[in-house]
Amino acid sequence: MDDSRSASGADPLVWGSGPKVVEMFLEPTCPFSARAFGKIDDLIALVGADRITVKIRFVSQPWHMFSGVIVRAILAASTSKKGKEDARTVMAAIYANRDEFEFEDHRAGPNLDSTPTDILERIKTLSGVDVAEAFQISALQADVKWHTKYVRQNGVHVSPSFQVDGLIANQMSSGDTVEEWANAIGLR
Repeated sequence: MDDSRSASGADPLVWGSGPKVVEMFLEPTCPFSARAFGKIDDLIALVGADRITVKIRFVSQPWHMFSGVIVRAILAASTSKKGKEDARTVMAAIYANRDEFEFEDHRAGPNLDSTPTDILERIKTLSGVDVAEAFQISALQADVKWHTKYVRQNGVHVSPSFQVDGLIANQMSSGDTVEEWANAIGLR
């Protein structure tokens, strides 16, 4: 998957245009991924959009029971006219309302009775982005598989994980400040 729209029409989740490439491997209901996601704009503002490119890659983790459905929904949002910005709006809404998409102790609670259709409706209600029709795009399966293969090929097992210029950056954590990130990636 390059930095152009895929066959499904999915817009790559890429911000900035600089030569330093930082890939964030995120799970869409993980609280630590939420913390990393929330720092993207600050990182880009600190180092400059002309010096960094930030790419979001999805780590769908099976203990987050609706992870696969939500990853597909985010990619579906990116097929809209607003593309990656709608996907970002959906991600922000999911992270801000995590309990609406996650199980208690990864196994119980009210979400046990939820269906994928319920999840898509919650996304629409909370984000204002209707992904139900785009969710049906058959070619999205290739995008979901691409993320899964890419994560595996790079040896990523936890979220969030970070990769800088093609190398896993174990020294980076969601708990770091953006200044610490900038130092770790060599842009401070």
